[in-house]
Amino acid sequence: YGDHRDLHLSIRRQRQMCIRDRKKMASINKVILLGNLGADPEMRYTAGGDAVASISIATSSSWNDKQSGEKREKTEWHRVVFFRRLAEVVGEYMKKGSSIYVEGQLQTNSYEDKNTGERKFSTQIVAREMQMLGSRNNADGLQEPSQEIQSQEPPTFDDEIPF
Repeated sequence: YGDHRDLHLSIRRQRQMCIRDRKKMASINKVILLGNLGADPEMRYTAGGDAVASISIATSSSWNDKQSGEKREKTEWHRVVFFRRLAEVVGEYMKKGSSIYVEGQLQTNSYEDKNTGERKFSTQIVAREMQMLGSRNNADGLQEPSQEIQSQEPPTFDDEIPF
């Protein structure tokens, strides 16, 4: 009887330690995308004058269908937002079809649907780093190399406009 009680206490202590350790665990919110712009960047500015660029990135995966043997492809669309200097660079150099590498984090916003009054959610990626892939001709017709740029913290918004 005593051994059973000790075992029960030991299990309870281990469970408490696991719960305590779980609370200490770090979390990660990181997204890495490599894809192509589906449209030209949409530019806007905050009330404080900070640039904001929004883009849609297409990523695709392909596989062979086991039953038919046909090649299949699926495209996913990702909404990405850039702030400040990163946004300015995206707005100036990127265009529909441009290849881009982005690192950022997921952010979910809520808003009220004006037609139904329902609360809705929108998830986007807030870019922290990006690299333009390939090259583009500048105004002089010269090739500009790809470049990697890191962002600062995004500005805060007072409005409740969905992205």
